[in-house]
Amino acid sequence: MAITDIPEYAHLSKADIEELGRELDKIRADIEADRGERDARYLRNTIRFQRGLELVGRGLIFGSTRRSCWWAGATALGVAKIVENMELGHNVMHGQWDWMNDPEVHSTTWEWDNTGPSAHWKHTHNYIHHKYTNVLGMDDDVGYGLLRVTRDQRWRPFNYGNLVYNTLLALFFQWGVAAQHLEIGKKRRTPEAKAQFRRDLADVGNKIGRQVGKDYVIYPGLAAAATAAVTKGDVRASARAYGKAATANALGNVIRNVWSNAVIFCGHFPDGAEKFTKQDIDSETQAEWYLRQMLGSANFRCGFLLAFMSGNLSYQIEHHIYPDLPSNRLAEIAVRVQALCDKYDLPYTTGSFPLQYAKSWRTIAKLSLPDKYLKATADDAPETASERRFKTELDEGVRLESVVDPVSGRRRGLRSAIRSLRDRRRGRAAAPTVVTERSTRAA
Repeated sequence: MAITDIPEYAHLSKADIEELGRELDKIRADIEADRGERDARYLRNTIRFQRGLELVGRGLIFGSTRRSCWWAGATALGVAKIVENMELGHNVMHGQWDWMNDPEVHSTTWEWDNTGPSAHWKHTHNYIHHKYTNVLGMDDDVGYGLLRVTRDQRWRPFNYGNLVYNTLLALFFQWGVAAQHLEIGKKRRTPEAKAQFRRDLADVGNKIGRQVGKDYVIYPGLAAAATAAVTKGDVRASARAYGKAATANALGNVIRNVWSNAVIFCGHFPDGAEKFTKQDIDSETQAEWYLRQMLGSANFRCGFLLAFMSGNLSYQIEHHIYPDLPSNRLAEIAVRVQALCDKYDLPYTTGSFPLQYAKSWRTIAKLSLPDKYLKATADDAPETASERRFKTELDEGVRLESVVDPVSGRRRGLRSAIRSLRDRRRGRAAAPTVVTERSTRAA
């Protein structure tokens, strides 16, 4: 089962967690005090770059009757859409730039280039997902109601299609974003709930209409008109230009969709991104919320370019701890968060981009099968773990806590415990020192 007792799973006492929370609060305070012109300049440069690249892409698409222009235009437009959605839209709508008091880049005014209305996304993502990250039954991003990504989700024959569903979700990701807030399968029993659904459905319909009109009517129409002017009214040439421009726009959207899906999955579904139960979530302290974000998220290693193209969600752990701090600061925040993970012997889940993405697909493929075909237990699998993974039948009534190694003076807790389990599976000798202290307090 998923983690039910987060402090115990982390091998930390209440005092440890509160101290961790204070240290993370200090990082926030330092960044907030240091925000200023260089951050604003970064944002303005990003906006100029994105709009310039989109202009270049759409300009090339005007000549897309030539194959080279078609590919170049579609690619440039796809990259521009990625930057708009991830480094701009996602981060602006999180309120990362509200401190600038600029209405153009404020979370209340930004409408992104996506079929999902910004207002809907801010509810499902900013509130539901970030507040209840990876909490089963509360965070719809755990499988999006479509994929089985943990054994805590009961297997059904429908899950045989996991790989197919995720392929379609990647190709049409913006449409999944548009549908998510609607909760189409949910029963609405009251007149108020039904009226709200109709309003939400109308909002989605209007947004889809604007997006489809822009990408598949207006810009292809302009390309057709430009071709007609050059060819002196050649109808066939104009129709061909319209079709080429529309398909180039479609490819640009697919490029954005597939990339967004990949980045998001790398941050939430690789091995080590833990899942949680509803137990104790309502009484969770701010420090415990921090800890859950650290345990439930994953990063991937990258340089500046890959970080920029991912909206800096390569630092998903740091983003989940500080969703409203500027994305360009996450790299420096990561250094300090890693130091805290070392101090408290907590895992810092990261890997290369291809590795993290491959692990996500492996989980999706593996969990398409019934549990009887899976080897690891539901408490101790790469994609699903609980505090029981470290216990035997004799240990069920005791609590896991970290200890300080008397030789090295280093804390030995969760990260050491995971390493010890991994070494035992690989047939290596167990660590010579005790990893956890078994307290007599009830678990």
